Amino acid sequence: MPPPADIVKVAIEWPGANAQLIEMDQKRPLTSIIREVCDGWSLSGSEQFALRYADGPQLYITEQGRGEIKNGTILRLAISPGRAARQLLERIQSHGIDARLEALKELAKLSADPTFATEFINMEGIGTLARLVESGTHFGEMLAFTLTAFLELMDHGIVSWDLISLSFIKQIAGYVNQPMVDVSILQRSLAILESMVLNSHSLYHRVAQEITVGQLIGHLQVSNQEIQTYAIALINALFLKAPEDRRQEMASTLAQKHLRSIILNHIIRGNRPIKAEMAHQLYVLQVLTFNLLEERMMTKMDPNDQTQRDIIFELRRIAFDGENDPTGTEKRKAMYTKDYKMLGFTNHINPAMDFTQTPPGMLALDNMLYLAKAHQDTYIRIVLENSSREDKHECPFGRCAIELTRMLCEILQVGELPNEGCNDFHPMFFTHDRAWEEFFCVCIQLLNKTWKEMRATAEDFNKVMQVVREQITRALAMKPSSLDQLKNKLRGLNYSEILRLRQSERMSQDDFQSPPIIELRERIQPEILELIKQQRLNRLCEGSCFRKLGNRRRQEKFWFCRLSLNHKVLHYGDLDESPQGEVPFELLSDKIPVSDIKSVVTGKDCPHMKEKSALKQNKEVLELAFSVLYDPDETLNFVAPNKYEYCIWTDGLCALLGREMGSDLTRSDLDTLISMEMKLRLLDLENITIPEAPPPVPKEPSSYNFTYNYS
Repeated sequence: MPPPADIVKVAIEWPGANAQLIEMDQKRPLTSIIREVCDGWSLSGSEQFALRYADGPQLYITEQGRGEIKNGTILRLAISPGRAARQLLERIQSHGIDARLEALKELAKLSADPTFATEFINMEGIGTLARLVESGTHFGEMLAFTLTAFLELMDHGIVSWDLISLSFIKQIAGYVNQPMVDVSILQRSLAILESMVLNSHSLYHRVAQEITVGQLIGHLQVSNQEIQTYAIALINALFLKAPEDRRQEMASTLAQKHLRSIILNHIIRGNRPIKAEMAHQLYVLQVLTFNLLEERMMTKMDPNDQTQRDIIFELRRIAFDGENDPTGTEKRKAMYTKDYKMLGFTNHINPAMDFTQTPPGMLALDNMLYLAKAHQDTYIRIVLENSSREDKHECPFGRCAIELTRMLCEILQVGELPNEGCNDFHPMFFTHDRAWEEFFCVCIQLLNKTWKEMRATAEDFNKVMQVVREQITRALAMKPSSLDQLKNKLRGLNYSEILRLRQSERMSQDDFQSPPIIELRERIQPEILELIKQQRLNRLCEGSCFRKLGNRRRQEKFWFCRLSLNHKVLHYGDLDESPQGEVPFELLSDKIPVSDIKSVVTGKDCPHMKEKSALKQNKEVLELAFSVLYDPDETLNFVAPNKYEYCIWTDGLCALLGREMGSDLTRSDLDTLISMEMKLRLLDLENITIPEAPPPVPKEPSSYNFTYNYS
């Protein structure tokens, strides 16, 4: 007979004694259990003790968190968090250097525990650590452990960052501005400053006064990628929290300090692979840089503003080589109208009206002027070759440039905040000081070329723009390393290739609509679904690594989850670093019987998404979140590293529970595999040789056995 659900069998250790094996009743108060354990080792004062996990982060067990204890867990009897906090506080203020160093080392480890952190903070522990830093008497390991403990304690959000003193900020900023400082101290100092900027509006201004952008850029030229990552993260934080009127000024300063070329040469083209957190920070910097375009994108043109109208006049002058204007007002007006029509504006009489819609607003006019001045020959060629056509196939440059600008803003999400889980940076945008404008110039030439390949007319405008969007998004997905490489990718994605890709991806669905083919498809589908189900379950048995999202991403905390080979247990556990391959079951300390799983929920229905603040509930994280709900009222929360892993795990868990697999990946795989199998079976039929006599005996098409590799 299985033990009651409220009873868990655990081992409890104590130094120098044999472990106690007990059946812990989860309904009994922890104080009662601890008293019984202490009596077993003849220890008095049970109120001075507590239970901690023996493995992993070794967190204290509380009444609120005791539900996480599973059968077979190894616990450790330890001094209570209050007693530990008091002892450490006394030891870090002692005169003995060795004793103080050991105390700070232990404090740095314990500070990650929220139960201990609460006790230590209530004893004014953060103030004590701040004074140690402000004194300037700690160096090396002692200072590094002090800063680590301080950062861990503050990250719990128990006390406000606004309480930090100016002298503390100056001391931390001093470590960052020093030309030679210990790597561990520099790393923690950068992380503390980043947290200050992100968590306090008032501290942003203080940090911005103490830290020079030039010094931060200097930290990007070192060989340590961790330091580079922390430095870019602080630059991003200052950029993100800067008032709108200061962002353009800061961008100009960064340009003067050659930030882009330093990142390109020392990070992107460095001789070390870019880690996930560095990729994320480069993505954030890319987003924040493009967001500087938002003001122009949302600015309507004022048709009565002569300065703005002069830009349109300049476009006309460059295109038509400054032809002499007629003297009469009416003749000049008629010529302008004709020229604006040839330039492809929708409003020939007053083209300024074309720029009153936002987005793209004035940003479109900025792009057109850049093309006309920086690539004058290309601009003139595009305008003149279309204005001279009389076969209704001319490509309206003005209208196309405006719509293209709007499209590029959508593709690159101009004006949107960075997504927490995204690493999607494009190396080519770091290869040119005017990357946005150059990107537009490449794409407007693509649009003109595609228009001619499609032999489009004005009625085909939207169709052309759809094809161009597909060409651009497919090329960006290939991650070209330079603008020249982007051009090469786009050359290979001409209109004919787009048609071929579309046809291939549809897998000739239109050819399989006859009743016999539909019947064959219905017969094949269960077999293919079973194949996909087995593939999903096999992937769950291999397992996946998930990253724990916290306040400081650069801690890179990971956990791993995999299904047992008999499909009866989910094993999971924390890891110190991202694994390079399969993680053995022995290293995964926690487990959930599949029989206990009640359901799988996704997106906003996940408990960990409901708990997160609105600011962090960005679309991308929501789309990758899922949770396993299991008895008794417990959850295991996931945020998948990408959409593929999300589909694999949600489908696999549904298959495990005997429910329908409904992800986009399954639907795509199902269509692909059914089409492949049907073609192979039909090919078998076509290859049958029919003899003249006797008549052949009808037979079923041969079944083709195949495996499908998803990796």
